[in-house]
Amino acid sequence: MTALQPGALVVYKNKPARIRDLGDKIEIDLPGGKTQRVRDKDVQWLHAGPVARVDGLGEGLRGEPDDARALMENEALPIADVAELVFSAATPETVWATWLLLQDGLHFHGSPQALYAQSDAHVEKQRNARAAEQAAAEAEAAQLERFRKGEMIAEDAGALSDVELLAYGKSANSRILKALGLEQTPQLAHNLLLRLGHWDTQHNPYPARYAAPADSCEGDIPALREETRRDLTHLAAFAIDDVGNTDPDDAISLEDDRIWVHIADVAALVEPDSPLDLAARERGSSLYLPEGTRSMLPQALVEQLGMGLASESPALSIGFRLNHEGEVEDIEITPSRVRVQRITYVEAEQQLEQAPLAALWVLAQRYQEIRRARGAIRLQLPEVKLRVADGQVQIRPLPWLRSRDLVTEFMLMAGEAAARYAQQHNLAFPYSTQPPPEPLENPANDRPPETLPEMVAFRRRFQRSQLKSTPDTHHGLGMAAYSQVTSPMRRYLDLVAHQQLRAHLHDADPLDDQALIERVGAAEALIGNLRRSERESNRHWTLVWFLQNPEWQGEAIIVNIERGRAHVVIPEIAYEARVRAPEGVEIGQAIQIAVREVELATQDVLFRVVN
Repeated sequence: MTALQPGALVVYKNKPARIRDLGDKIEIDLPGGKTQRVRDKDVQWLHAGPVARVDGLGEGLRGEPDDARALMENEALPIADVAELVFSAATPETVWATWLLLQDGLHFHGSPQALYAQSDAHVEKQRNARAAEQAAAEAEAAQLERFRKGEMIAEDAGALSDVELLAYGKSANSRILKALGLEQTPQLAHNLLLRLGHWDTQHNPYPARYAAPADSCEGDIPALREETRRDLTHLAAFAIDDVGNTDPDDAISLEDDRIWVHIADVAALVEPDSPLDLAARERGSSLYLPEGTRSMLPQALVEQLGMGLASESPALSIGFRLNHEGEVEDIEITPSRVRVQRITYVEAEQQLEQAPLAALWVLAQRYQEIRRARGAIRLQLPEVKLRVADGQVQIRPLPWLRSRDLVTEFMLMAGEAAARYAQQHNLAFPYSTQPPPEPLENPANDRPPETLPEMVAFRRRFQRSQLKSTPDTHHGLGMAAYSQVTSPMRRYLDLVAHQQLRAHLHDADPLDDQALIERVGAAEALIGNLRRSERESNRHWTLVWFLQNPEWQGEAIIVNIERGRAHVVIPEIAYEARVRAPEGVEIGQAIQIAVREVELATQDVLFRVVN
């Protein structure tokens, strides 16, 4: 290094510095009026000076680096000589400007002691690359400006892929949102995509956000094997469902005083660990969305096994009696053949006073009463059927019908019968359980809810149901042992229950406790996301319905009031919201409300009270 002296120009951390004084350490002046003491090895000498000040050093200088390159050819020169060629002078200002050219790398490379000229090919390549980078930067800046204004052009679509990933919950970061200064959340990503028109209001992100299957299961269906089946075709069997149901999986019959619940014999085709079983296990359940169903098993299987879809249906039939106390007893389970008549809930409602449904209704009522005596809680909250057809959201209220209670009670009977059968035969089985509701501070007030506000309040006390491999009480249903078994085409653990029952009936090896626990755990993880997907999708399409019906006004029932806000239920669309509580209103009172604003991405609706 050339001898250092006061006033000399040096480089310190890639910035110009002037030597102020020499001692055990070097005192230097830095841009901005700062001074610092450093070691001599921390600085690099450039020019003897003297330098008056380093602020703005070399700014505005315009030289001829290309001419200098041509003169240098392949010769190495010290920085001062190169400054002379570029700027026609070797002053502290021109030397610093030359050092900047060296750092830039376009025209020169090497060190201050030996600078080399870059080749013409290198310069051309770098200039082209920098021009492309500049153009890309300008294009990105223009794109971001469009996004800030809520505008986009066709060429912008590709840049929004990381925004879509964030909106789908597949990524935690979006370069676009960061550049726009927005918090990186799925909601804000969704909102941006809506503002830009890249997504429309019909786009439902929630199945993807909760990792739900993108489509229905497909696969080859094995032929139904020959086996001995009990002939129950002489019984009148009814599959009662909503209009438009496409996967009827259960039917009910009465043979003297013996009740039969016939269930699609899915396990006869889907054996444990078979390709179809693994496919169903990966899904956990069918997914029911307003825009369509994504089935757990192939449609061809449904068509082959669905109750009443053929003249005869193969079933796994659960037979039992109700004793005088309304308890399930004398249980038998058998593969069967049945003839099933499909009817709707409305048609069944009209036949409840006639044989044979009248006798079934009496049994259903008796069973319901015994469950209530055991503490079962029934919440009659508004229900609707949501459907999207040709881009229009349809919301149809589901009226309370006795026929729905009829079917519910027989499905619960079958679940109790299967659970008791599994206990009696020491079968590992997926039991559905539920702890008791959260206790009230004053137990004297603990009574079954009767009004809508009471039912909503009681719902908050319910604890989550749990799946277990050992039987336990289901307090919400008022049952000592219960297992869901009536939907093996739609719920994987129902299918597992059927596989266990068939293994026992055919003297095969059923799953042991550990294998069953593994299946229960895997299914629970999936089912939680599927239910969230369904819940959020229903809310999404309800908000789209509000957007499609901006003039809507309707009745809302106040179910709670807290801090000037009323928690209301809108019965006709089964929707809950919070509105400003009008003066003097009481819980249970009906008020008229209208939509004020809909925020689709955050799933918020603001209402106003109509005076």
